[in-house]
Amino acid sequence: MVIKLEYPSVRVGGDPLGSLVPVAWELLGCPPGFEVVEGSTYRIDDADSNQMECLRLMEDPSTKSVSEVEGVIQSAVDSQSVDGLASWLNTKLVFRSYVVGYRPTVSDLVAYYAILSRSSWKVDPRRFRFAYRWYRHMDADWESIASRKVEVDVIDLEGSWAEVAKLVGSQGSWKINLPGLVDDRSVVTRFPPEPSGYLHIGHAKAALLNDFIARTHKGTLVIRFDDTNPVKEKAEFEENILKDLQLLGIAPDRIEYSSDYFDRLLEFADKMVREGSAYPDKSSQDEIREQRMSRVRSPYRDTAVEENVRLWEEMKKGSEEGKQCVLRAKFNFESDSGAMRDPTMYRFIFDIPHHRTGFRYFLYPLYDFACPVIDSLEGVTHALRSAEYSDREEQYKEFCRKAGVRVPEVWVFSRLNFTYTVMSKRKLAWFVDKGYVDGWSDPRFPTIQGIRRRGMQIPALRAFILSQGASKNAALMEWDKIWTINKTVIDPIAPRHTAIDRINSTSLVVRGIKTHEKMCPKHKKNATVGMKSVTIASNVILEYDDASSIEVGETVTLMDWGNVRITQRTEDGSMEAEYLPEDTDFRRTKKLTWLARIPELVPLVLIKYRHLITKKKLEEEDTLDDIINPRSKMEEECLGDPNLVHLQAGDIIQLERRGYYICDAVDGPVRILIEIPDGRGKPEDQV
Repeated sequence: MVIKLEYPSVRVGGDPLGSLVPVAWELLGCPPGFEVVEGSTYRIDDADSNQMECLRLMEDPSTKSVSEVEGVIQSAVDSQSVDGLASWLNTKLVFRSYVVGYRPTVSDLVAYYAILSRSSWKVDPRRFRFAYRWYRHMDADWESIASRKVEVDVIDLEGSWAEVAKLVGSQGSWKINLPGLVDDRSVVTRFPPEPSGYLHIGHAKAALLNDFIARTHKGTLVIRFDDTNPVKEKAEFEENILKDLQLLGIAPDRIEYSSDYFDRLLEFADKMVREGSAYPDKSSQDEIREQRMSRVRSPYRDTAVEENVRLWEEMKKGSEEGKQCVLRAKFNFESDSGAMRDPTMYRFIFDIPHHRTGFRYFLYPLYDFACPVIDSLEGVTHALRSAEYSDREEQYKEFCRKAGVRVPEVWVFSRLNFTYTVMSKRKLAWFVDKGYVDGWSDPRFPTIQGIRRRGMQIPALRAFILSQGASKNAALMEWDKIWTINKTVIDPIAPRHTAIDRINSTSLVVRGIKTHEKMCPKHKKNATVGMKSVTIASNVILEYDDASSIEVGETVTLMDWGNVRITQRTEDGSMEAEYLPEDTDFRRTKKLTWLARIPELVPLVLIKYRHLITKKKLEEEDTLDDIINPRSKMEEECLGDPNLVHLQAGDIIQLERRGYYICDAVDGPVRILIEIPDGRGKPEDQV
């Protein structure tokens, strides 16, 4: 069997991974049966297709394990000892079956062959039991691991359409008859985010819809940053939008910027002024607003074309006279659509540098003018717009006609709205600026990074959004459904652990017990999650509420241990019990979580978030100060079982009888955990 690896790059969600293979294989010495050759992409050729269909090389783009494992192996080679590599693997594999995520990747492959190819490298099962478990699994199951098919299509990176359908039990209604369709490969869609904030779940729907249509028609997806307003835009937002799109599994065919078209847009504005389709207007912003509301024409609307050309030139110079004007399109002032009553095309923005063009421009086009014209110039065939823009469809097409460019087809889809949720970027920015939240990635925010930080998994997010289909019917969604889908993703692989309230707890002394350890599965229904060590001791701690519910003489079950009978209760609430090793009837007993009172217990801070606002449906006229939830964040100090000392940021676990949690941060010995909603929709979670 010969496997040829062509490099230098395969891209997963836009992240290049190719550098690892030639470097790592040169470092290790190419294992028997492997040949590394130079090329333009990774391709895996199987000399014997019956033995191996292909080798999985996908890596989680949100981690740095590729370069990390490379460095660890180099150190091990330099020291001529496996211990450094085994120790690194042991730490990585406490909560995982594989180095990254829940499937074998190139990191597992390289680490495995680093050990396999050196007869002197042996993993000590007593010192490195998690690494040893992983190595035995890799050694015993290598053929089945190697036979898993690698997927390099962008749409399949976080779960194919079929996998998405399995998560939600329905594919939604995605039968779209695209108007004006010539052939599949002619389809060009675009997602035009403004870099004035982070992407939220509503943007995710728009992005995935555009990507879905482009991919299913084998067409082209363009990501274009609508950077036409330097007052609100930052390079930080642009970088995080690209990061979020990568997390969503969206890899555009092209990335464009509206600012790259500023000169072309000025030319189209020149044309419209000369042809009498646009005019400079010295009315104030308030006057223009009132004119449009009252259908009163501007006194500058019928100015002679020659004078309009002169004033437009003054505007482009930035003269004192020119600065008094804005440029407006001359459309239909009798229209019932306010968007057609001479919309503004250009306004002045001085003293604020554009994050890409600096101070080169001071006249900036408005989105309503720039978007349709640039869509046409970029070859967009189908402009997908949320229903909030439906009243601007006529305006969109009129701008193209007046500019003399092709008119793309417009297709409208429903906007995604959630109860008790702020979706406006302007209002989200208000919370950030006022310091009410931790930033754009606050777990109470509907941003991609916010819900990710709260434990949302990307396959679940994709599944939820795609399950909504391409409906045009607006709906106010509850959060329960998306968190229920998320639970189906995390429940099968979340290790089970124990935490007890540090303050509201009490002691239980079990007579006749010597301190010892026993091994228990981390997940009783999934052996591949691994094992954990449980300390059995005579002095244990219980939740105070649990202890208060127990009567003297009652038999209760200590989970992962066995039955005990309560024999005595003291005035301070502590209790004594006798162990009942012969009693294995657990059907009618209370099931209690507990921890041995030992120094190795891990301090935890459990954070529970509720909705940020107290009003179910936010209206435009609502004052945010009046509807902020004063109890949207609650913290509880707990003690966790010793296995949690290995918990790292991003790890997901289930705390028995408490729920699912994601590790948000490690602060010295303390692990900070955020509760992951499970979709059960408890009333107390609302406000």
